[in-house]
Amino acid sequence: MLTMPKRLGILVGGGPAPGINSAISSAAIEAVNSGLEVVGILDGFQHLAAGRTDMVQPLTIGDVSRIHVRGGSILRTSRTNPTRNAEDLQRTIKSLQELGIAYLVTIGGDDTAFSASEVAKAADGALRVAHVPKTIDNDLPLPGGMPTFGFETARHVGTQEVLSLMEDSRTTNRWYFVVVMGREAGHLALGIGKSAGASLSIIPEEFAQEQISVWDICRVLEGAMLKRQVMGQMHGVAVIAEGIAEKMDPEELAQFPGVEIGQDAFGHISLNEIPLATIIRRGVHKKFADRGKKLSLVDFTLGYNLRSAPPIPFDIDYTRTLGYGAIRFLLSEPEDELLRHGGLICLRDGQRSVMSFEELRDPATGKTRVRRVDCGSEHYAVARKYMIRLEKHDLANSEMRTKLADAAAMSPEDFEREFASVVNWDGDAA
Repeated sequence: MLTMPKRLGILVGGGPAPGINSAISSAAIEAVNSGLEVVGILDGFQHLAAGRTDMVQPLTIGDVSRIHVRGGSILRTSRTNPTRNAEDLQRTIKSLQELGIAYLVTIGGDDTAFSASEVAKAADGALRVAHVPKTIDNDLPLPGGMPTFGFETARHVGTQEVLSLMEDSRTTNRWYFVVVMGREAGHLALGIGKSAGASLSIIPEEFAQEQISVWDICRVLEGAMLKRQVMGQMHGVAVIAEGIAEKMDPEELAQFPGVEIGQDAFGHISLNEIPLATIIRRGVHKKFADRGKKLSLVDFTLGYNLRSAPPIPFDIDYTRTLGYGAIRFLLSEPEDELLRHGGLICLRDGQRSVMSFEELRDPATGKTRVRRVDCGSEHYAVARKYMIRLEKHDLANSEMRTKLADAAAMSPEDFEREFASVVNWDGDAA
């Protein structure tokens, strides 16, 4: 009697990231070579959660053998949350069963990882899931500091963009405020700013308080600009992580023109609906204008142009290993009971490793844990040392304090009162 090969599905959730097609290619090739039938599921969980089974396409080796160098996703992607309610989750499970999917490879970030774990749990043994960690934010808690795939390409492309803006800044004697993607973690903004040698970077991890104001960010920037002025430079580039908006009061943000405070399918504030770069530029411009100072400021948002860039060799190499590893894991016997339904594929000391979905969860929230920048690390300290920012020693030095106050058209005493709150780093590192 002829037996049909088992079927593997591949889908992509969340935003694009360089290397998706390479991961799809690697997983599909290894699956076919292992005797599986492979189907690509279009648009993430969107159609599965709606009960549709027609939005799929077969993936043969010929279909995927040369896609590894391409940006974007041949399967497209979506932010549909299949766990939003019990009905969506059950429709997702039923759709996968009707498609005959025995194994599922999900490619995505923290939200997709959470969805994958919930789907695997609800399938109760009828489906095994391997999640491949993808996000340019680099905020999944991978072992040994390994990056999420897509981050290195995004940092590379972003650095090239910022280097061009730095040259334009010097040539035209103006400041650029560059807002960079990164919901809760500032890895990408810090990585781009540090690599490019930008004047300064600002990331949400620097602020210990639970909530900050737009004016707190403006004051940091204003202080850095005044310090550059005292040093004889009227230009510069600041790289700002968009995640600082999540630490701001939504009611304060809603007061600015053009702001709509909405939420995505996973309950996050829709940062793409907040013109953060423009808000900050206008705020700093007002600060200088109130003192009778004129300056040229340009805001720039660096985000969507990073996500679908062709992957650099690092991300191609990395994702080929991850995609292959996903299939080898799915076809192996689980060594740990926690991996019976699935897990996240990663590398540990150069070898394939699998983290259980439970290991990924924050016990307090039940959601996927977020890896943030460690501001006590030497990595951060080096970045900070090479920034131009007001520091404690600037206010402690009476001569420097006087020069800064003159540049701001203030008395030294008023200047210190105004800017004391932004000099919260003394240069020590772990």
